[in-house]
Amino acid sequence: MSLDKPRTIFVCSCERTMPGYGGSVARACTNAEVQSGDHLCGAELGRVRSALSAGGAVTIACTQQAPLFREVAEEVGFAGDLAFANIRETAGWSEDAAAAGPKAAALLAMAIEPVAPPALVTLESNGVVLVYGRDEAAIEAGRQLADELDVTVLLSRPDEIAPHRVWDFPVVQGTIRNAHGHLGAFELTVDDFALPAPSSRDRLHFGTSRDGAISKADIILDLSGGVALFPAHELREGYLRADPADRAGVVAAIAKAAGLVGEFDKPRYIDFSADLCAHSRSRITGCTRCLDLCPTGAITPAGNHVAIDAEVCAGCGNCAAACPTGAAAYAVPDGEALLRRLRTLLVAYREAGGSDPVVLFHDGNHGDALVDALARFGRGLPANVLPVAVNEITQLGIEAWTAPVAWGAVAVRALASAKPKHEITGLARNVTIANRLGQSLGYGAEICGVIEADDPDILRTALDQVSPGANERKPATFLPLGDKRSLLRSTMTELHRAAPTPVDRVVLPSAAPFGGLEFDVEGCTLCLSCVSACPTGALSDSEDHPALYFSESACVQCGLCAATCPEKVITLAPRVDFSAWSAPRQAVKEEEPYDCIRCGNPFGTKSTVERIVAKLEGKHWMFAGENARRLDLVRMCDNCRVDAAMNEGFDPYETSPRPAPRTTEDYLRARKASEDKPV
Repeated sequence: MSLDKPRTIFVCSCERTMPGYGGSVARACTNAEVQSGDHLCGAELGRVRSALSAGGAVTIACTQQAPLFREVAEEVGFAGDLAFANIRETAGWSEDAAAAGPKAAALLAMAIEPVAPPALVTLESNGVVLVYGRDEAAIEAGRQLADELDVTVLLSRPDEIAPHRVWDFPVVQGTIRNAHGHLGAFELTVDDFALPAPSSRDRLHFGTSRDGAISKADIILDLSGGVALFPAHELREGYLRADPADRAGVVAAIAKAAGLVGEFDKPRYIDFSADLCAHSRSRITGCTRCLDLCPTGAITPAGNHVAIDAEVCAGCGNCAAACPTGAAAYAVPDGEALLRRLRTLLVAYREAGGSDPVVLFHDGNHGDALVDALARFGRGLPANVLPVAVNEITQLGIEAWTAPVAWGAVAVRALASAKPKHEITGLARNVTIANRLGQSLGYGAEICGVIEADDPDILRTALDQVSPGANERKPATFLPLGDKRSLLRSTMTELHRAAPTPVDRVVLPSAAPFGGLEFDVEGCTLCLSCVSACPTGALSDSEDHPALYFSESACVQCGLCAATCPEKVITLAPRVDFSAWSAPRQAVKEEEPYDCIRCGNPFGTKSTVERIVAKLEGKHWMFAGENARRLDLVRMCDNCRVDAAMNEGFDPYETSPRPAPRTTEDYLRARKASEDKPV
C-alpha cells in the first residue's frame, strides 16, 4: 500500500510483551517512516512528542494510551492527522504472535483510512418524568426523583395505597393504552384516568375516571411489572423499565432516570433517500424488507416510501443491510468508507506477506471485550484473522460480506453474542445469499458465517475450524466507489470476475436484492403498467413503438411490477445473471403500432386492437348485424373516435335521434308561418 502523504508510524512492543512488527509494517506502508519502540508511553514518550511537534501525520500502534498521546498532542499544538490502532490484543498477544506481522501491518494501514463522522441527532429532556407503577414502589421512586425531576406517578389499578399527609408531586390513576415517542418527546394515551380525592382517609380514593387522556413526558420509568410499552424496549432512549420486585434493578433505573436531563447527541445512523424507496406505488405495496426487520418500530409507511424516525432508531442497521435500492444507507460509517477500509486491510496484509486472511467483523461492546479476554487469558486470535470493528454487525449488507472475498479473504465471519441485543434474522439472510454465491462461484462452502459466542475459548475454537479452501484465488483490486446500490453491483461483478469457477447464473433465495423477471409474453398486452410502477427503471418502454424492455442489473425484486400487472404475467426470479448484468437492456416484447383507420396516426398495439375486435364482432348485441360498423370506433384513435361518435350520431342504445338545436330565428320563423297559414 502506498500512502497519499508521508506519515510517521510508531510500532511499540509494549515492554517487549510481543514481537516487534516494524519490518512488516514498513513492507506494507512504503511511503511512511516506521519507528519501533518498547515503551512509547513511558521512557520513549519523548520520541512521540518530537514527532507530534514536527506536525504532519502520525499513527501510533496503541489504543490503551490514546488519551495520553492526545494530551501530548494538545500540549505541543499538534494539528495534523493522529490515528491509533490496536495491534496488541488483536495480534501481538497471541500464541501465533510470531506470525502476526502482516496482520499488524494491515491493521495499521486500515487505521489510516479516513472515516467522516456521522451527523448527529439531538434529544432534549427537561426532566419531566412519568413513573408508571401499581403500588408504593412507584410512589417511593417518585419521591426519590422529586428533588431533581418534575415527577408524576401514574398508578394502574391501585389497591390499598395509603394517602400521604403531603403530596409533593401528583399521583394519579390510569392504565397506559399505547405510547410512542422518545427521550424528550413521549406521548401516552391513558385509559381509566382519574385524579385522587383530597378527602381520602384510610386509603387513596379516586374520582370519576375517563378514557383517552393524553399525557406527555420526557422520561418514562416503568415499574408496572407488565408488558413493556415499546418493542425492543431496552433500545428506546428515555424509557427505563425494571421489575418492581428487583430492588437493585429499581435503584439502577432511578439513578439512570435522574441523569436524563439536558441535551443528548446520538448518531444519525441511517441516511434515507425517499426517492429511491421501492415501498409502494399507486397504493400497491412493494418492498417491505425494512419494515419487517426494524426492531424498534422506527420505520413506518408514508405513501410511496417509508419514513425513518431518527430519534427512535437504535442503529441496528437491519434496514440498510436489507434495502435493495440504497434508499436506506448506514452512515456509521457509510458503505463506501467501510469497503475502502476492508480493501486497504486486505491489500496491505497481502503486501506484507500474509496468506489465507479471514475477516472477523465485531461490534465495539461485545466484540472488543471478547477479543480482549481471548488475548489476555486465552490463546489470542489466529495470525490470519483480521478483526474489523463495526458499529453493529447487523449493518452488514451483502456487499460487505462478499467484497472481502473478492479481495482475497478465504472466509468472512461476524462475532455475535449468544443473546444478541438486535435480531439477526436479516443478518442470517444475507449470509445465506453470500454463501450461495460463494459456493456457486467456486470460493467454497460456508465462506461466510456468524459465530455466536460469549466465551473467548469458544471464539478461538470456531476460528480454528475455518478452512482456507483448496481453490486458488485471483484477488480483485477494484476500488469501492458510489452509493450502496453501485457498491453492490460492482462487488457482484468483481466477485464473478475473480471467481475460481465462474458461472453465468446463480439462483438465489427469495428476498434477494437482485434478480430477474419471468414474463408470459403471449399474455402481455403491452399496457406498460409495470413500467410506470417500477421504481428503479429496470422496466422501460420505447418512444418509437410499443415495446417493453428489461434491465436485470437494475431490478431490486420489490414486486411492484408483478402486483401492478393487470394480466398477472410477471413472476419474480431471484438470481444473479452475470451475463445479463453486462448486457444492454433486453427487449421483452415489441409490436408494430395499430394505425387509426381514419387519420392514420398510430395508437395502441395491433394485437390488442385485433383481440378486442375479435371478442366483440358478432358476439355482442351492440356490434352485431347492422351495427357491425360500430367496430370501426375500436379501430380509431381517441380523437377520431370522439369525433365520429359526436358528429355521426352514434348512440350505443339506439335511441331516436336528438332534435337539432333551435335558435330564436327558428321560433320566429315558425310563428310567422303559423300566422300566415290561412284559417
